[in-house]
Amino acid sequence: MRVAAVALVIGCSAPATLPELAAAERRADRGDVDGAVAEYREAQTRCGRLRPTRRAHQACSEALLGEAEVLEHAGRTPQAIATYLAIPLRTIDDPTTAATATYRAGELLLKAGKIVEAWTALWRVVTDWPDEPLAGDALRTLVDDGRVRDPKALADQIGTLLTPLAETQVADNLVWALADLSEHELANPQAARALYDRIPADYPTSGLRDDARWHAARLSRALGDPKGAVVRLRALLATREVAFGAGSYFSIWLDDGQLELGKILRDDLGDPQGAAAAFRQLPKDYPASILKDDALYELAVTLARMHDAAGACRAVAELEKLDPDSKYLEKTAELGCD
Repeated sequence: MRVAAVALVIGCSAPATLPELAAAERRADRGDVDGAVAEYREAQTRCGRLRPTRRAHQACSEALLGEAEVLEHAGRTPQAIATYLAIPLRTIDDPTTAATATYRAGELLLKAGKIVEAWTALWRVVTDWPDEPLAGDALRTLVDDGRVRDPKALADQIGTLLTPLAETQVADNLVWALADLSEHELANPQAARALYDRIPADYPTSGLRDDARWHAARLSRALGDPKGAVVRLRALLATREVAFGAGSYFSIWLDDGQLELGKILRDDLGDPQGAAAAFRQLPKDYPASILKDDALYELAVTLARMHDAAGACRAVAELEKLDPDSKYLEKTAELGCD
């Protein structure tokens, strides 16, 4: 009796997924677009019955997006766009699917040359679902397209969103985009630096934090503020110790920052001892860096300027041992090392 009871429970339990979804994929693979659309629509009427709710959400998302996708892949772009744009009204409690559908519609509209409609859809992803990862993707699309159309208007629009979206996941992306536009299209490096500085200050866990420090340091040097550059580079380099202790990742800018720190200390601030220490540190902290030969060459030059001929030649010898084909070896001839 117990075995029969268990069998009855299994037989009456909800399926793991919907057969219509599998059928839709098979029809799509055979090129039966209308048949696939019909299966996806049937799945849309049944997906809400699945349990648990998480499974229902997943199936409904697959059914809704699947219909639009099969139309898109078949080249029925107007139908695909209309289907994508209708999805948010049917997914009130599923922001990920709503954002995905609207983003895809915006991309298709942009490719079709319908700029106003495209931007409306893409901005909606940013403003209506700012905590979804696709909000950042939509913003990047807007920046890539808008910087060649009207960068000033685009920057103004982004500026209006900084405060209302300051506590959302897309906030750091907005600041980054405005800094990028300020530097390149609007030719305002001071504003760009201030915006880059906001990212580590206001969004210390942002994936853009270290990039922002690097660019702020670069702009500081270009603006004639080497001390400001050093402050920012040291803040960037300090993240190595945190990442090392926490077992986290190292920023791609760390070895660049170490090399740049040495150059600024030597060439801009007249601190050859500090520069030499910075150059020596690079191979120690970043043994896999492609900039090790750069650091050894700069160390040799620095020591030569400090009238430490023996130290300079030791650095040259280490450089030659590291990379016998280094582009810098020809340049070391002027240092008088055999």
